[in-house]
Amino acid sequence: MAAASPLKLQIEGMDCAACALKIETAMQRLPGVSDINVSYTGGTLALKVDPDRTSQRTIEEKIRALGYQPAGSAQDVQPALPTKRVTEPWWQGTKARLVFMTGALFAAAFVASFFLPEWDTWLYAGAALVSVVPFARRAVAGAMEGSPFSIETLMTVAALGAVAIGEAEEAAVVIFLFAVGELLETVAAGRARAGIEALIDLVPRTAFRVGASGRTESVPVEALAIDDKVVVRPGDRIPSDGVVEEGSSEVNEAPVTGESVPTLKEPGAKVYAGSINANGELRVRITHVAADNTIARIIHMVEEAQESKAPTARMIDRFSRWYTPGAMVVAALIIIVPPLAFGGDWMTWIYRGLATLLIACPCALVISTPAAIASGLAAGARQGLLIKGGAALETLGKVVTVAFDKTGTLTRGHPKVTDVIALSGSEDDVLVKAAAVEKNVSHPLGIAIVEAATERGLELPQVFGGGIAVPGKAVTARLKSGFTSVGSPRHAAEETDIPADVRERILALENDGKTVVVLMAKKTIEGLIALRDEPRDDAASGVKRLKDRGVRVLMLSGDNQRTANAIASGLGMEARGELLPDAKLAEIGRLKEVGPVAMIGDGINDAPALAAASVGVSMGGGTDVALETADAALLKDRVEGVADLVALSQATLGNIWQNITIALGLKAVFLVTTLFGVTTLWMAILADTGATVLVTANALRLLAYRPSK
Repeated sequence: MAAASPLKLQIEGMDCAACALKIETAMQRLPGVSDINVSYTGGTLALKVDPDRTSQRTIEEKIRALGYQPAGSAQDVQPALPTKRVTEPWWQGTKARLVFMTGALFAAAFVASFFLPEWDTWLYAGAALVSVVPFARRAVAGAMEGSPFSIETLMTVAALGAVAIGEAEEAAVVIFLFAVGELLETVAAGRARAGIEALIDLVPRTAFRVGASGRTESVPVEALAIDDKVVVRPGDRIPSDGVVEEGSSEVNEAPVTGESVPTLKEPGAKVYAGSINANGELRVRITHVAADNTIARIIHMVEEAQESKAPTARMIDRFSRWYTPGAMVVAALIIIVPPLAFGGDWMTWIYRGLATLLIACPCALVISTPAAIASGLAAGARQGLLIKGGAALETLGKVVTVAFDKTGTLTRGHPKVTDVIALSGSEDDVLVKAAAVEKNVSHPLGIAIVEAATERGLELPQVFGGGIAVPGKAVTARLKSGFTSVGSPRHAAEETDIPADVRERILALENDGKTVVVLMAKKTIEGLIALRDEPRDDAASGVKRLKDRGVRVLMLSGDNQRTANAIASGLGMEARGELLPDAKLAEIGRLKEVGPVAMIGDGINDAPALAAASVGVSMGGGTDVALETADAALLKDRVEGVADLVALSQATLGNIWQNITIALGLKAVFLVTTLFGVTTLWMAILADTGATVLVTANALRLLAYRPSK
């Protein structure tokens, strides 16, 4: 027996959730087939198959029997450079031809009835019987493959029943309107797919690669390899992810991250495929091949997310499996009970029972959740909010607590000089001496001190000989004025007596969550420099937006409680400090007892906590980790992105319940009107088609969603 191998097929004509359910049911009946994922939004079928038990040809034949066309396949479903589906215009497709055929038959019967009025019933009956054949064939195929209660079954039974009781004209109209409804679903599904396929246009198909001789040549982006150098001219799109090696320019990253303000890119800065170079020439070293760049991974991730089902969608699927046969039972009771129990007219109640069948078509209900989820995922991707499936998208809107890691998430991830206190000379004197001592040291505090001096435009004095570093204590170097050291307050206390007022200043700075270093020369304290990993610019506003939505916000940090409190108090949130990884996990567990928890981290050190939370969100600025760790990732690398995620989720959940209300509400109204004899057969099918169109249109509104502050 061969091992099961992955298979992915593109399916043409699968335009609603009911279609996807039918294909899924048929695949479940095949031996050796597992891990079935059908996405009507993506128009794909992904599964694992044992080729010794079921061949690909058998799978494709089953799909064709159900009325759909497998348009392409790939045994290897690893990421590749995304390409657009080759699709024909909607008016040339199979469903458009069905509309034209059924419409033409009805029109022919209508015209002929003027010349042969005594034959009008037979003319309409003939048109109806010919028109219903394609749908009846699909109904029979569905029944044979495990879906006896499909939408085509309901429509076929209703149409044939109408012909049988002499309502052939309405039967022909019903079939035509049903075909129109299917065509509208095709158009709507195409709109939803276009929302993702539009991302494919962001990546240029050619790049200007710098050859070994230094000459530039135009090559396809697929030919780019890691460490290739490319030239990106003003106005060009960046061909793949990379790092700027030469040049300086502003780059518009809105197509990738949703950030509207262009970002200055200089040597060492990361750039993303699809970003637009604004005003200067850049030379970029490629770090990801075309098939693995940010845009490609976003597209693949969203496609995979659309294939996975949200909890509400699974609930609706289970409900619909019982709903349709239940609706047929109700229709049968409507036909039988009034005539037998109350002496009603058989023809009247058969007519009303058939109308009930048409009203009961579950398409609008089945499509209500996946359509909204697909639109929400696509809208998020356009805004740099990457969500890995409907389950995560639903959970985000229900979280009661959001827990943030501190370093690199709420804060910038590197210290910055906040205070320079001169006890001898000026602030600049203190800073320039400390920077000279720290110039050749790789410690983060030393780097921050040198950066602060550079920002002030200070010229560093000459250092004689190399600096001497004592880990955890101090760095000492010889300047023109003599030996000077930059060290911890503890080291300073070991070398000299610290005056009481200086000790008070040090304590006050440390109570603010700052790290203090002491500048000493000849055992005399000349100044203090305080540093802190400062909060991101949008941290306070991002926390406030979450709290305004009724979400509890707190910080989980490995730092000491005093530092954690100092950062958290400035942001208006709670803090839990001195938490080792296992303690963070335990805290997440306690928070989950209250309700769903979202954990926000950098995607590396916080991986266990991200996995343990109800939903994990990685802030990684588009790195591999940001796209592959946790349940969602923020390309903007901004705290406000978390509030955007929650807002998008809540908007999607609201859209889902609107859709369910529309679907069931219209059915309830028309069921009542049918029982009172107000609804005709064509009105019943129009109601179902109308509900489907309304639900789809409402879901498509999410494609235009923009987070609002």
